[in-house]
Amino acid sequence: MSEEIFNPFDADEGEVVRHKPSGRVRRSASKDSEEALAARRQAAVAAPERDRNHLRAEGIEQLDAYAVLEYKRPGIQNGVFRRLKQGRYPSEARLDLHRHTVASARVEVFEFVTEAVQLGLRSLMIVHGRGGGSGSGKTSVLKGYVNHWLRELNDVQAFATARPEHGGTGAVYVLVRKSEAEKLENRLRFNKGRVE
Repeated sequence: MSEEIFNPFDADEGEVVRHKPSGRVRRSASKDSEEALAARRQAAVAAPERDRNHLRAEGIEQLDAYAVLEYKRPGIQNGVFRRLKQGRYPSEARLDLHRHTVASARVEVFEFVTEAVQLGLRSLMIVHGRGGGSGSGKTSVLKGYVNHWLRELNDVQAFATARPEHGGTGAVYVLVRKSEAEKLENRLRFNKGRVE
């Protein structure tokens, strides 16, 4: 007993009828639309990353080339700040900003301090220079920016103009906050033997 399977396509093997086009309009691929499509695709692929660098890039006043910089956040002990100003904390890392533009210096300072915190470094030095041809009455562009940027960075606890043997008014010592691991280590070290 052989049963044939019904196939609806086999049933109507008649003539093929062409349907009338609907009321839709087909767009022709013009050069403008191809360029626009390419631009949209590029914008979607290269969506701008959010810049983590929050340092101001313009509008900061210039400082005198020989101005002395000093800053400490509340809570920093006076003895710690005094030792920083005296250059008694050896610099664990150094950033030289000579021949940098303001834009590139902004990136360098932000990344330098961020990386120092990640690596657990505490004492840094930033050489900003005194400005081009800094004679009497000259101003230093980068010095003013560095002074402002270091105050904007929450990881910076204090900074002060370097001693003459380390660059004088063309450099600053920077004290960076402790990492969480260092804070825990200090707590354990100083609480050793104490009863809680």
